[in-house]
Amino acid sequence: MGQEYVPQGREEARGRLWPAHRSMQTRNPAESAVRPQDDPWEMALRQFARAADRLSLKRGIREYLARPNREFTVCFPVSMDDGSVRMFTGYRVLHNGVLGPAKGGLRYSAEVRVSEVRALAMWMTWKCALNHLPFGGAKGGVTCDPAVLSAGELERLTRRYATEISLVIGPHQDIPAPDVGTNAQIMAWFMDTCSMHRGYSVPTVVTGKPVVIGGSAGRLEATGRGVMIATREAARFRGLPFAGARVVVQGSGNVGGVAARLLHAAGCKIVGLSDVHDGIYAPGGFDPAAALRHARDTGGLAGFPGTDRVSNAELLELPCEVLVPAAIEGQITVSNADRVQAQLIVEGANGPTSPEADEILERRGVLVVPDILANAGGVIVSYFEWVQDLQAYFWSEEEINANLERLMVRSFEANWHFAAEQGVTLRTGALIFAVKRVADALMTRGIYP
Repeated sequence: MGQEYVPQGREEARGRLWPAHRSMQTRNPAESAVRPQDDPWEMALRQFARAADRLSLKRGIREYLARPNREFTVCFPVSMDDGSVRMFTGYRVLHNGVLGPAKGGLRYSAEVRVSEVRALAMWMTWKCALNHLPFGGAKGGVTCDPAVLSAGELERLTRRYATEISLVIGPHQDIPAPDVGTNAQIMAWFMDTCSMHRGYSVPTVVTGKPVVIGGSAGRLEATGRGVMIATREAARFRGLPFAGARVVVQGSGNVGGVAARLLHAAGCKIVGLSDVHDGIYAPGGFDPAAALRHARDTGGLAGFPGTDRVSNAELLELPCEVLVPAAIEGQITVSNADRVQAQLIVEGANGPTSPEADEILERRGVLVVPDILANAGGVIVSYFEWVQDLQAYFWSEEEINANLERLMVRSFEANWHFAAEQGVTLRTGALIFAVKRVADALMTRGIYP
């Protein structure tokens, strides 16, 4: 992957992102600056209820799909660089495994809590079902701030956490991947730990690994690339100009940063971008790659030449045609939905829009491309990585990107037409389709015993 983790003292790391984190899968920018406004589990349940009502599911099936199959909480010690021992709490939630082994990322963040992990696991179930992937949904995380942990502390935390949840994960059981605050190196430590327990290498136990140990070409950019494809397709179906469209992106990590670069390369005008501190705005547009280089060199986007500084909250309300919330959940709510100026919202993050905000945006004629459709590029390429590891046969990056494009376009077109037939929004249409697919699979398999 080209990045290295450089050990450093805790005081040196404190208060800023660890350098290796910035260039890989990071705590998504804007995470610290903007907190979620709604409980994510309540959001997920309200979204599910809307789809379930349309499907008239039997009560038992509805109750089954509304609850996680398994919740695993672990409390574990980690030796710190100063010789002390700190306790950490981690989670792994499997929402549903009817369609296959569960799939979902691992999140390292001070904001991690079980309700968040539970919601993210449910959304992963619907995301995999919507995109015809042979996976169920899961999610995990550790409550910690990776920005203030040294390389050694992160490695020890990861290896202990991997050991604690090793009973419930596996290549045909539950397959973790990177998420907010984790990256390819952390997946390498995770895979190595599980391999040491088994006595042989198990590359299929996680995805999002470095290419040198069985990772897939194109995985690092996959989610952001999928967001770009979803934006392009949404503009095409909605009849909006794509080239030259003004785009605001909240977040500049591996989702927002990649999406901004690829949208710019495709001819869009990036007018707003945010990081962990705040955002920048230039009505005439700017080169996001140059802005990201400035952030790496200076520690933040602020001060990038030709731009004005704005808050993350203000960023969401900037004049634009396209808004890409690519930070964390609960960013567009009843308190700001009526001030969003974009005509098209493409959800790079999971759960960035509350159900109440959805209703406001629908009344205003704003098209929302839901998270389970817009940001599916990451899990699609994770699926490719899993398949490649199982076969021990690897594809080129060109093949990966071409297959990602094919699946994303197919999913978008199918969802667009399905939602139109049902007379519902893209989100409700996507959820109806996904919930029905899982419910049909459950009823076909039957209830054991």
